[in-house]
Amino acid sequence: MILSRANRRLCVTVSTIAVASTALAGGAGTAGAGTAGAGVNGAGQPIVRTSSGFVRGLATSTGIEFRGIPYAAPPVGALRWRPPQPVARWSGVRDATRFGSPCAQNASAFGVASTSEDCLFLNVYAPPGPVKGPKRPVMVWIHGGSLNVGNGDGYDPSNLARRGVVVVTINYRLGALGWLAHPALRDADGAAGNYGFMDQQAALRWVRRNIGGFGGAPRDVTIFGESAGGLSVLSHLISPASRGLFTKGIVESGDYAPTLAPQRTAETAGEAFAASAGCADQTAACLRSLPVSTILAEESHGVGGYQTIIDGKEITQSIQPALDKGEFTRVPVMVGSNHDEWRLIVAIEELLGAPVTADNYQSRIQSDLRVSPSAAAAIAARYPLSAYPSAALAMGAAGTDAVYACTANAAARSLSRYVPTFAYEFNDENAPQMFLPPVSFPYGAAHASELPYLFAHLLGKSADLSAPQRQLADTMQRYWTGFAGRGFPSSPGGPTWPRFTRAAPTVQSLIPPRPHGETGFAAAHQCAFWRTIR
Repeated sequence: MILSRANRRLCVTVSTIAVASTALAGGAGTAGAGTAGAGVNGAGQPIVRTSSGFVRGLATSTGIEFRGIPYAAPPVGALRWRPPQPVARWSGVRDATRFGSPCAQNASAFGVASTSEDCLFLNVYAPPGPVKGPKRPVMVWIHGGSLNVGNGDGYDPSNLARRGVVVVTINYRLGALGWLAHPALRDADGAAGNYGFMDQQAALRWVRRNIGGFGGAPRDVTIFGESAGGLSVLSHLISPASRGLFTKGIVESGDYAPTLAPQRTAETAGEAFAASAGCADQTAACLRSLPVSTILAEESHGVGGYQTIIDGKEITQSIQPALDKGEFTRVPVMVGSNHDEWRLIVAIEELLGAPVTADNYQSRIQSDLRVSPSAAAAIAARYPLSAYPSAALAMGAAGTDAVYACTANAAARSLSRYVPTFAYEFNDENAPQMFLPPVSFPYGAAHASELPYLFAHLLGKSADLSAPQRQLADTMQRYWTGFAGRGFPSSPGGPTWPRFTRAAPTVQSLIPPRPHGETGFAAAHQCAFWRTIR
């Protein structure tokens, strides 16, 4: 199917960024006697008791932060490529004022280079004031990066926390360390792979056990994520093993892989990875003895497949069929995409020396979207070069509609049969580009361009938004936190966001300065046409 093939192309493209990123990137105290739940030490630093021990955080100008809290044991040595295990208890008060190490990954424009496997940390951001009293809604952020790059502390959600929610950001195992499937790694049930997904579940279980001490409501948890994080949210929705761990979900540009690969297909790729990495014997012992540097080098070469898979245990079927049949956790969902998603991919390829041109347009459709020559010809005719200022923008439109817009629309249509569903399209054509340098065409509302409207900082950088854009950002933050608190996106005094239904498929257009509802999304993105492409 075109969508699964395009997803593989997306994963390879984002992995390639890791190789070329350089060219693209232009003291412990003790708790007082009898301390329980939360308190403050003599220096005014907040202290909270968790199931593993006390942690000491920071009181900032915007709220309370706890950084680098371990939620599972380091997955090293014999624990590599195994489900996450409980973290060991500690004595005294653990310093939680510094972020933990990102999970092992190559350098990229979307994450921080790391060779550490000791990386299963999370961060908690709470509003200012005492944690006692009514518990606040909780939002757990799952970062994107094609399941290959990224880290939780690259996203500063303090502006969301100021609006009355407790926000948790997490790390999870990435690339081969998080998603490699191999016959030698099967557990007692025969499942292999999806280790990063199980990390996410472990973080959610930590939240269930501990977030009350930080002022959060353990039974009122919204999971939200972008790109691979959005795909992870969908995966949790359909996973039997994730039921009961959350009460709402927000999917940002995450339905790009509605068809998941079976475990055996992933294991074939895993065997190729093992052979290339020097494990000709194809044993778990050899794989677990590989240096992290060797594993990251194999990722750079594109050897192996690192995706969420149908393992028969954590994930039992593909996403879209599960949504169609209503076989998912029945909670309210927000789901959406950006108007110009694929322009980011076209830009990456241009920066890597492979621009889309009039001469290679049709062949690039075939290779980038992984379709047959006849299908590529039909797509080129449907998206003629004469209708766009450049071949790059034509390719951007076709890729956006095929991989993101129409899959998001299909998810919204299926979800809306069973649960309250709210659909959006981020539409600011002048959104700042936070990750990549300028290219020969405008980025528009590209993949990930909504993020600076939600987070105070991305990878340590803040966006320079205009007054209308700041107004949109304020509304979006109210929508997201309002959804977490009430089960529907609300912005007091702002524009109403209607519920999406099949009879009234209203998509909220997030455009500055004031969003509004539109009903022509499917037609604008030619979704009827894409349903004919195989």
